[in-house]
Amino acid sequence: MSADVVELRTPNGRENIEQLLDQVTITCPEDIHEAAESLARIARERGLQVAVCDDISSKEPMVDADGTILNADIFRWLDDGARWWEDHRLALHSPLPRACRYESEPFWVNTEGFYTRWRNSYLEEIDLSDFEKRSLCKAAIVVPVHLPFGQISASSFVSMDRIKEDLSEEFALYGPLLSQAVRRFVAGYVQAMRTKRRIPSDCVLSKREVECLRWAAIGKTDREISMILDRSHATIRYHIHRAGEKLDSVNRAQTIFKAGQLGYLGANS
Repeated sequence: MSADVVELRTPNGRENIEQLLDQVTITCPEDIHEAAESLARIARERGLQVAVCDDISSKEPMVDADGTILNADIFRWLDDGARWWEDHRLALHSPLPRACRYESEPFWVNTEGFYTRWRNSYLEEIDLSDFEKRSLCKAAIVVPVHLPFGQISASSFVSMDRIKEDLSEEFALYGPLLSQAVRRFVAGYVQAMRTKRRIPSDCVLSKREVECLRWAAIGKTDREISMILDRSHATIRYHIHRAGEKLDSVNRAQTIFKAGQLGYLGANS
């Protein structure tokens, strides 16, 4: 463990971290297999086993260029009941991916609660009953990765000692390194595997278009928005229609959705 502390805190250690990050960097689908093996090794050398999900809303497992399922063949989740990606209910019911919807920094968690760098009241309200059954572990270090277009990745590290319930020491020693490694791996994977373009490139909405969409996003009608902004009904309809054209949307709801994915509407909409 002392070597890992040096790795994180000395100039030479920073160089080692860069070397490790290079090993998990993905620039094309052909890089995925080797990068995944490196990520598994980084975890294993620290007494941990990694599980990676690039998109908690997707049912598709992560694969390499040949279609090999990473979480099975490389990360070695093979035992009965351990193939968590095959149970699509987990993304909705497990507290691990659920917490990643409300937190962007790494944390560790067990049945007693969430342990974060700062207090997050949203996490405090997440139900942790039957934690082991719903999370398939006694404790986990979790790394959320919030990606462009509203995509959320949730990756976890579980102790090789399956009865261990306290990961505070591992989190303190390895948390920053594991976080950087997972973020680099997931960002590269998503970029390499993305084949569809759902939002036009370099889309710029005007101030008035954004203002109208923000009110529409909280349920206001065009007529109500016209009263709030003191503009004509036709003007409001024009701004929302024009935003939809820029976003290549088929209707009002999709316009609001895409604008939200690009961060135009803010977190409080």
